[in-house]
Amino acid sequence: MEVESVIPKQIITDQLEKELISSLCRFIIHYRPSSRHCFADFDDTTSEYHSSVMAAKKSRTNLKNLDLFKLPPSKKSRKERKKKSDVAASGEVLDEEIWKEFPEVLFEAVIARLPIDAFFRARIVCRKWNSLLESPSFAQQCSEVQREWPWFYTATYANSGALYDPSSKRWYNRPCTSTFPQQMILLSIASAGGILCFIETVDMNFFVCNPFTGSNRCLPARTGSFQSQIAVGMTMNSRSGVYKIVWLGSNGEYGVYDSERNSWIQTGSMPPDIRLPLFLNSRSQAVSIGNNMYFMRSNPDGIVSYNKSSGLWTQLMIPLPPHLSDHTLAECDRRIILAGLLTKNAATCVCIWELQRMTLLWKEVDRMPNSLCLEFYGKVVRMACLGNRGLLMLSLKSGQMNRLVTYDVARREWEKQPGCALPRDGRRKRQLLALGTAFYPSLTAKA
Repeated sequence: MEVESVIPKQIITDQLEKELISSLCRFIIHYRPSSRHCFADFDDTTSEYHSSVMAAKKSRTNLKNLDLFKLPPSKKSRKERKKKSDVAASGEVLDEEIWKEFPEVLFEAVIARLPIDAFFRARIVCRKWNSLLESPSFAQQCSEVQREWPWFYTATYANSGALYDPSSKRWYNRPCTSTFPQQMILLSIASAGGILCFIETVDMNFFVCNPFTGSNRCLPARTGSFQSQIAVGMTMNSRSGVYKIVWLGSNGEYGVYDSERNSWIQTGSMPPDIRLPLFLNSRSQAVSIGNNMYFMRSNPDGIVSYNKSSGLWTQLMIPLPPHLSDHTLAECDRRIILAGLLTKNAATCVCIWELQRMTLLWKEVDRMPNSLCLEFYGKVVRMACLGNRGLLMLSLKSGQMNRLVTYDVARREWEKQPGCALPRDGRRKRQLLALGTAFYPSLTAKA
């Protein structure tokens, strides 16, 4: 019996495309060109990238004619030569005669699904791949890719910052604020769709930036008074790329920025039925679920919500669990989560609560394992949450000790993460982290 009579041709074609994509992804992820043709890390700046391209252009090797399957000659270590022989023995060799017929339309689909660091390595292959960031069809492919884990951005010192990839457990030195005036001190306060939002600490002006592409924007001067403490939330339409930024002051004033109009489209004060001042929780970031954006308030404890469609504000009075400190809002699968330090006698533990929709009360759902809590016994501990979307990054500090722990809300898994040690003054120094935000990487999001 012929294959066509048993399996539809479309199924065979779809399966072949998946196998091709999987094979090429594996090839590019493990592809390590020589330093003459590629930078080893995507931390390099755009100017450094172009200088390496020009240097290669002047050399005997023409980037235009660089064959993906004929790697530039370089001296291999014994371990690499043995690995290559093992691969050859297993029969997993990329046949040039087969792969040169790889459909052109699938290249963008493959590259869009690469890990972020592998994509920046792949850009050096040719000018066409380097220009993918400007391709509308590549942007469409990227929009179809769902990243499993968010990345984390945190300020280290001055206007320097670092990125953390939880999937590879690796820190990257990435000063996103280098494109802004150096005399300013900028703090990351919110994110949406791969765009980070920063606020300047003196005049309280807003800036936005894509940490991977360098796309950035200085927002127009806002109206309203910033004499009181503020909280900031951000949301983005995944289809149009239009984002909104909402700031809220403890005195009830607020403003809404629309990136499509590049202006503050709504400003004003809260309705009289909301009790003022709000006493906003500075350690808690806003969370966005559907059309609503939620901010945490205190005295009395509760949540203030803003509806992005109607522009209306409402409040919910929700008492906090006892003995709680350094608490912050989070969200997972459209559920509102509360994370905080629970201290009783000499014991300190991180606890997780979920807001019950029917009773509007916090219900404890998990606690950090004792194995992670013991080193904080009898010590004064402060906690900062660097990300509040599905995967929480908790920075626990006691004196000069700083421990980083991630918590997967959906799987209820706790995991210790490596500390942030980045070059400074010619040496690698461990950074104390107290402020940051989570974001899902995007190669095409425009600030």
